[in-house]
Amino acid sequence: MRPLTDEETKTMFEKLSKYIGDNIKLLVDRPDGSYCFRLHNDRVYYMSERILKLATHIARDKLVSVGTCFGKFTKTIKFRLHITALEFLAPYAKFKVWVKSGAEQSFLYGNHVLKAGLGRITENTMQYQGVVVYSMTDVPLGFGVAAKSTLECRQVDPLSIVVFHQADVGEFIRNEDTLT
Repeated sequence: MRPLTDEETKTMFEKLSKYIGDNIKLLVDRPDGSYCFRLHNDRVYYMSERILKLATHIARDKLVSVGTCFGKFTKTIKFRLHITALEFLAPYAKFKVWVKSGAEQSFLYGNHVLKAGLGRITENTMQYQGVVVYSMTDVPLGFGVAAKSTLECRQVDPLSIVVFHQADVGEFIRNEDTLT
């Protein structure tokens, strides 16, 4: 386990800023202690510095996971967010989308959100902006990318895609063998 390089940190923070904007600093400097990001086997983990000190006593080849997995770096050095980061991204999300109860199951099966299933959307959401997807009861379901801006969403037909699916909580069941 090692700290992220400057290039890795920049790549990861650019991806996180699509969803939470300038609130990234709130992830690191929290009132309940200092937190950090560490890289282990191409995966980025988020943990308190207290847990980090305890993890240093375990051999690198024996360590499977520590903290919360935020995502992983691909072989082309692109960063992919994992659904395990949702509970940390949701409270700080700048742009949100609420889906109707009928469209929740479709989203949780990995499908995009259609205009017909859109309940609400944050004002001034731009096209291709990262959004956190909520149920109408404010339960975070996953995240995606806005296919249309807020203004365009009001005028498109009901079968148009308004949010591209990226990750959802249904992945825990669909991919339970590969998630760590």
